[in-house]
Amino acid sequence: MNERVRDIQFACFSLGDNLFAVDIMRIQEIIQPLKLSSLPIPSPFLEGVINLRGSVIPVMNLRKRFGMSAIPEGKQPKLLIVALSRRVLALTVDDVLEVITIPTEGIKPPPEVNRTKGVECLLGVCLSGEKVFMILDIDALLDPSDHLAVVSQAPPKV
Repeated sequence: MNERVRDIQFACFSLGDNLFAVDIMRIQEIIQPLKLSSLPIPSPFLEGVINLRGSVIPVMNLRKRFGMSAIPEGKQPKLLIVALSRRVLALTVDDVLEVITIPTEGIKPPPEVNRTKGVECLLGVCLSGEKVFMILDIDALLDPSDHLAVVSQAPPKV
């Protein structure tokens, strides 16, 4: 059986005017924000942890991770619950937009730009209609100090 993957489905979300995509196979669920508890080890991007049906899950604010301003007042963010290589993480995003299916040959390398904040987290770029989506490498979102905070708080992925 030499079947090659021809299409990949991505869940798309926004951060301000920026559009991002994550492999849908890495997303466990999408929820409304829950009450945050603080972390014992401060982190610039991790806002705290949530209790999701008995699992303690760290929450990363992607606006902070990418050096963006805070979400506008009155706008209700969403949480993407994603599976990292060995942990579960909640990502705060402005809005979840749609699921798109992209042929593998339609995924282009990330743009070569100066080392701006967050560019190390890009796997590539894809087009859907007139929209350009930046494909995130969710495993690259945490830096080593964040890994320490996550390991001390998050349960192993089941």
